[in-house]
Amino acid sequence: MTKTTVKKEKYTETVGRRKTAVARVRLSDAKKASSKGGIVVNEKKMQEYFPLATLQKKVQSPLEKTDLLDSFEISTHVQGGGFNAQAEAIRHGIARALVLLQPDLRKKLKKFGYLTRDARMVERKKYGLKKARRAPQWSKR
Repeated sequence: MTKTTVKKEKYTETVGRRKTAVARVRLSDAKKASSKGGIVVNEKKMQEYFPLATLQKKVQSPLEKTDLLDSFEISTHVQGGGFNAQAEAIRHGIARALVLLQPDLRKKLKKFGYLTRDARMVERKKYGLKKARRAPQWSKR
C-alpha cells in the first residue's frame, strides 16, 4: 500500500523506493507556483546533485514520456542507497505522483515499468564465504 497525501491542492506527496534508497517526492503545479518548473533534490538543483546525464534522464523520464516536463515544480528528499538507486527511487516517486494527479497516465507509466517498485536487493554475505556466494579458493595440496 502506498502512502500518499494531497495537501489542500498545494502539492502531491508520494514515496518512491529502490534498493535501500527512499525518496519523498512533492509535485506542485508550475503554473500555480509561478515558475517554469524544475527538479530540486535535497535542496540542490538536480544538475548539481546528479552530475551524470544518464541519472538526470532517469529522474526526468516519467515527465518526458508523458510530455509534462515543464508542467510541475518537483521537490524531493532522498536518502540511502547510491546515486543510481536514488535516481530510480525519485523516478518511482514522480510516476506515483503523476498517477495521483492524472489517473489516465497510469496505463502509459505502467507500460514503461515506472510504477513497479523494483524489489531486487543485495544478497547478504554468508558465514564462511568471501561474498554472498563466492567460496574461498580451494587448494588440493
